[in-house]
Amino acid sequence: MSEHYHDHADLRLLKEMKALAPAEFEAWAGLDGIVGRTDGKIPRKYRELMAVAVACTTQCPYCLEVHAGAARRAGATREELVESALIAAALRAGGGATHGAMALKFFDAAVKSGE
Repeated sequence: MSEHYHDHADLRLLKEMKALAPAEFEAWAGLDGIVGRTDGKIPRKYRELMAVAVACTTQCPYCLEVHAGAARRAGATREELVESALIAAALRAGGGATHGAMALKFFDAAVKSGE
């Protein structure tokens, strides 16, 4: 269903990765189970919306596809999905501003040291 610049056939490489590093692959794959938990204190819908927001910042199209669908199935609305994405975008922009301030600090330190 998805149409993005990643080739869906690339997913078959995950099977190869699993064969090449099975313990590490299983540990990594198990992390996604945290999102889908139904026995946690955070309801499933919000867990999936959080996953969508994180996927927006990490820019993982596969995660976006999986968790956007899971959010819908958990009862999220289109409006909630978009708000989650825009909250993520706002926080990601904060990182740029913070790193800009750090760059200014390093620039000023270079001036003070005579570099």
